[in-house]
Amino acid sequence: MFYTNSATRLHKEILIRVANAFCNENKIDSLNRIPLEMRPKDAEFTRCCLYKDRAIIKYRCMAALGVGYDEEVDELMLIGDYLENVEKRQNPADHNLSVITEACSACIKTSYMVTNACMGCLAKSCQSACPKDAIKMVDGQAVIDKDKCINCGLCMQACPYHAIIYIPTPCEAACPVGAITKDPETGKEQIDEDKCIYCGKCMKECPFAAISGKSQMVDVLNKIEKGNKVIAMVAPSISGQFPGTYGQIFESIRKLGFNDVCEVAVGADKTTESEAEEFIERMEAGDPVMTTSCCPAYIQAVKKIIPEIEPFVSTTPTPMAFSGQIVKEKYKDAITVFIGPCLAKRAEASTNDNIDYVLTFEELGAMFIGKQIDVLEVEAADDVTDACSDGHGFATSGGVTQAIENAAENVIIKPVTINGLTKKQITLLKMAAKGKCAGNFMEVMACEGGCLGGPGTNVNPKSSLKALKLRQERAQLV
Repeated sequence: MFYTNSATRLHKEILIRVANAFCNENKIDSLNRIPLEMRPKDAEFTRCCLYKDRAIIKYRCMAALGVGYDEEVDELMLIGDYLENVEKRQNPADHNLSVITEACSACIKTSYMVTNACMGCLAKSCQSACPKDAIKMVDGQAVIDKDKCINCGLCMQACPYHAIIYIPTPCEAACPVGAITKDPETGKEQIDEDKCIYCGKCMKECPFAAISGKSQMVDVLNKIEKGNKVIAMVAPSISGQFPGTYGQIFESIRKLGFNDVCEVAVGADKTTESEAEEFIERMEAGDPVMTTSCCPAYIQAVKKIIPEIEPFVSTTPTPMAFSGQIVKEKYKDAITVFIGPCLAKRAEASTNDNIDYVLTFEELGAMFIGKQIDVLEVEAADDVTDACSDGHGFATSGGVTQAIENAAENVIIKPVTINGLTKKQITLLKMAAKGKCAGNFMEVMACEGGCLGGPGTNVNPKSSLKALKLRQERAQLV
């Protein structure tokens, strides 16, 4: 779900301040002053004291520099001290998510609670529904025995007064694979790297902005500053992420110092062609189902959580992979930067030599502000695309299916769309691996709404969907 709240605004503000500091003449001093500027003397603080607020801001700035909190932290080092190591770094920061334990509030364990709305009714539906006999009547009200409760939620569903409420741990509830859990000793959250699929849902849902990814923004800015040839590859989900026309957005990216801007929708067209051919071949060979392969969070889930579905996953390269290949062939020795809404693309890029760095739309926006580029005031480049309408459609749930249906002729397609990966949908995929699927083509998107709902977006998916539809209409006219 898309949120705009104090936690998400703080995340964006950190990125903007770090980008602005890097573009400042005195980078180190500007970086070091960020916690002081955000929490000046006598300012209101959200934690126990002003100094803890400043410390947490420091850790968030480190993440924006691509330095994870899970790495060894020297408390005597200032933010600017890390910059020298970052600028010398030849390879990008890894793609892992990490929990800033000082920022984690150690939320109470997910549970169900009986409120004062309980009427102690004769029906006692909650008791009847409980499979573990965890509910007793005490002084005329229902009480849940936490030691017996298994958090099934049947009591909440059964109560006619809606007197039982669900109290989640937001990050844990958001994770579709159970990769984030409490440390039994501290109660703080911890991420299991063997399960994490890098979807970023925990990061979006945490009300304390305690979960962060390691940004590659400063790596890219550093490469540009040193005069390297850097090519931007922009995902079709950029529709509606910034004000202005496509031409203005692309020209603004060039003003950042990128030598050229390429549309990943062109790579999506190649994915469509290859995947349609593969689907036809698989159906002729008697395969019961084929799933898409373009969502990297889903691919991580296949590798770590549901390996039984792997034989049915398309082997066609993703639009980003095709685009990287095209760019590397056109621009020898260039540095390629994928720009999109997805954190999991960093995991995909780490295994693809044609993709050097990955930025989110949030980070691109921070770079615009840091370089003082107003997209609306930039003279537009030619707003012409080489991609088909279907290639742009990859950005939204159902778009890949539509593209394959248009490309795969003389074959019956029975589509099944997974619009947002959840625990329930993972069960559905496991059933499909056993041959129990209502269709023969499954499009799987980890984020609800597709890429438009990714964790690195700037605007509500409903707004960006309107812009995407307009972009597709223009592409049809080319």
